[in-house]
Amino acid sequence: MENPKDEHAELVKIFDSEQESEALVVHGLLESAGIQSQMTSLNLQQDVYPGLSGVILRVPANQAEEARNVIEQYRAHPLADGEIMEAEIKDPPAQA
Repeated sequence: MENPKDEHAELVKIFDSEQESEALVVHGLLESAGIQSQMTSLNLQQDVYPGLSGVILRVPANQAEEARNVIEQYRAHPLADGEIMEAEIKDPPAQA
């Protein structure tokens, strides 16, 4: 089985958004599911490429289907505002 941390693993585009904040949420969801993702900014020079901006998330090809499922589940059942904060308060992350 291919190691997802392998620098030479094939990466596939799994998600894109014009909103960096949305991409950060999806990136966090993937990371919490144990799926490493790579964020790439598309903030191109606006006078040369007007309107072309955003963020792309890529994951190792062997985790693409799992990543799609995580994103699909989130879209089907998004967290309500404040729900993340309440979860963090009840079960704060371990401090290293």
